[in-house]
Amino acid sequence: MKIDKSAIQAAVQTAHSDFTSDQGGQNASYIPYLASVDPALFGISVVTADGEVFETGDSSFEFALESISKVFSMARAMDEVGLPQFHEKVGADPTGEPFNSVIAVALHDDKPLSPLVNAGAMSTVSLIPAGSAEERWQKILATQSAFAGREIKLSDAVNDSEQSTNFHNRAIAWLLYSGGTMYSDPMEACDVYTRQCSTLVTAVDLATMGATIAARGTNPLTKKAAITHPDIVPPMLAEMTMEGLYTASGDWAYRVGLPGKSGVGGGVLAVMPGVLAIAAFSPPLDPAGNSVRARKAVAQIASALNLNLYNASDYAT
Repeated sequence: MKIDKSAIQAAVQTAHSDFTSDQGGQNASYIPYLASVDPALFGISVVTADGEVFETGDSSFEFALESISKVFSMARAMDEVGLPQFHEKVGADPTGEPFNSVIAVALHDDKPLSPLVNAGAMSTVSLIPAGSAEERWQKILATQSAFAGREIKLSDAVNDSEQSTNFHNRAIAWLLYSGGTMYSDPMEACDVYTRQCSTLVTAVDLATMGATIAARGTNPLTKKAAITHPDIVPPMLAEMTMEGLYTASGDWAYRVGLPGKSGVGGGVLAVMPGVLAIAAFSPPLDPAGNSVRARKAVAQIASALNLNLYNASDYAT
């Protein structure tokens, strides 16, 4: 599928113009750092699977990756332990509950259902083979950097803010441990998970990370493989479809038709396999935890470019 490059830039500019004045949503308040970010910030980027970059607005502002990090830890775990074991130990079903739900864990014998909610994400982190917490963390950081095509770094300010408020996640980690689905020390997994959420990316970084998925694991800018096994990409996209935007995931699939992932730092990512990725960033969130401006912008760009995974006839040759 080929898309006119001028159409991409026009769609990006139009979406930014259309939603800049949208005042809906509020910054995440339960993490002090996120509450302090300027709510007026708004950046958009598209990166194609062949390495073309489009951007507008605050696309170079570095924001906290937050839950979008779950996609890349999932990739590392799938790549290292294999798809059958990952599927058996972490799962692949939407929870129907908020991303930090304890009920979703308790109702399923203290086992996770999806790697893209907090419980499954911590289980995923614990599943990555490592001899220490530091080794596990460095693997995750290296994976984020490979997908982004540049060195991604931890923000001490974000991490300190998160570590001082992550008591809820610590409780979930112990529940997983009691259910036999925590594969390292539970507090170690919680700590590393918190760190992976505390790295900083730009909208261009995020679109590049998505474009690497679109290109079956090869970064379109560096031309280097971010994963060893390209066969993990379809399951990654399936996981993103089912739980990528939390309790709004079904609505997103229905209306937009692209695998996506959001984070409470304000980022939203959508991937059209083989074609491109769309990323946007703006801090104010809706009740489900998705950026109001970014969600609308990504959806509008996808529509303008006729990108929908379920419109197979659009891509017939």
